[in-house]
Amino acid sequence: MFRSRSLKHARLLVRHAEKLLRYRCDVLSETTLAEIRQQIQALENAIRQRDLPAVRENSERLDAMVAEHSPAHREAGWRENCEVILVAIVVAVGVRSYFIQPFKIPTGSMQPTLNGIIGHPSTAPGPNILQQIAEFFVLGRNYINVVAPEDETVREVVEQKYLFFFTWSRIITDRGMHRVYAPEATLAHDFQVTTGARYKRGQVIARGYIDTGDQVFVDKFSYNFVRPHRADVFVFRTKHIPMIPEDPQTGAPYFIKRLGGLPGDTLRIDPPHLFINGEQPKEFGFERVIQAKPPYRGYTVGRQYLSKATQSFTVPPRSYFALGDNSYFSFDSRYWGPVPEENLVGRGLWVYWPFNQHWGLIR
Repeated sequence: MFRSRSLKHARLLVRHAEKLLRYRCDVLSETTLAEIRQQIQALENAIRQRDLPAVRENSERLDAMVAEHSPAHREAGWRENCEVILVAIVVAVGVRSYFIQPFKIPTGSMQPTLNGIIGHPSTAPGPNILQQIAEFFVLGRNYINVVAPEDETVREVVEQKYLFFFTWSRIITDRGMHRVYAPEATLAHDFQVTTGARYKRGQVIARGYIDTGDQVFVDKFSYNFVRPHRADVFVFRTKHIPMIPEDPQTGAPYFIKRLGGLPGDTLRIDPPHLFINGEQPKEFGFERVIQAKPPYRGYTVGRQYLSKATQSFTVPPRSYFALGDNSYFSFDSRYWGPVPEENLVGRGLWVYWPFNQHWGLIR
C-alpha cells in the first residue's frame, strides 16, 4: 500500500509540474525551465525503476521547485475563510431542511406549556439599558415606551416581519409614525393600541415589556420513519386548511399544537375533560390540562367540531386532530378540522431560547 501511494503521489507531482511549465513557460527563464524538465525526467526514471528512495528524494526536490516558482495566490486567507463559511452554510441548510428546524411560538395557544408573545403593560419606566440588554439575551424580554408627542389618533397598525424571528409594527397616526418591536396582535390585545384610539400630548401609547415567544427546535427527521404519537407537540403547515388564510408574503403559516387524535380515533370534550375512544387519555400532556390546576384550565368545546359535550368526532384516515393546551384561547382543529398528513413538519423537541422555566425538552 505504501509503495503504490508513494508512486501515485509522484505521478501527480509530475503532472502538476508539467502544468506549471505550460502555464508559465513565457515567464520563467530558460535555465529554470531546463532545471524543472530535468527534475521531472529524474523523477519519471525513478518511478519506472520503482526505486522508492530515489522516488522520495526526487519528489521532494521537484515539489520544492514547483512551490518556488508557482505564483502566489492573492487573498488566500480570505478565500479559505469564504470556503469555510460556504461549507458551514450548506451544512446548516441541509440540517434545517432534513433534520432540525427552529421555530418561534407566536401565540398563546399552548400556554403555559409553551409561551407565545406576551405583553405586560406598566406605568413605571423600564430599567437601565444594561439591565434591558441582559434581560433580552437571557429572558427574551423587550421593553417599549411609546409616548404621544402631540394629540394624535391611530389610523392603522402595520406589522412587518424580518428573518422570520423578528416582528416590528408601525403605529401610523394622523400626526406621524411610531415603530415598535412588537406584533400587531400583542399591541392590540395587551396594550389596547388599535385603529381609532386617541391620545393626548404626553399620554403613553404603549409602555411596559414584551416577553418573546419560546423558540424551539423541531425534529423533522423521526416522522420519516415512525408514525406520530398521540400527545406529541407537533408542528404543521396550514396549507389548504379551511378558515386559515395564507400570508401573501410567507405563504401558509405554521402552527404548533398537541396531537390530540390519530387516524381512526374518536374524540369528545366534556369540559374540562377530553375523551379519546371513550376513555380519558393517560399521557402526561393531556392529564396536565384535564386536571385544570392553575394555570391550566382544562379543555373546552369548540365551534364547529366537538361543539358540545354530546358531540364526538372520528379522525379520518391520513389526518390528525390538533388541540392547544390553552383550550380557551386556541384556534385549533375544533374550529377548522383535522390536519392532513402531508402538512406535518415534525415534533417539537427542545426550547433553546429564552432561558426561562421552559428551557429544555418539550413535554
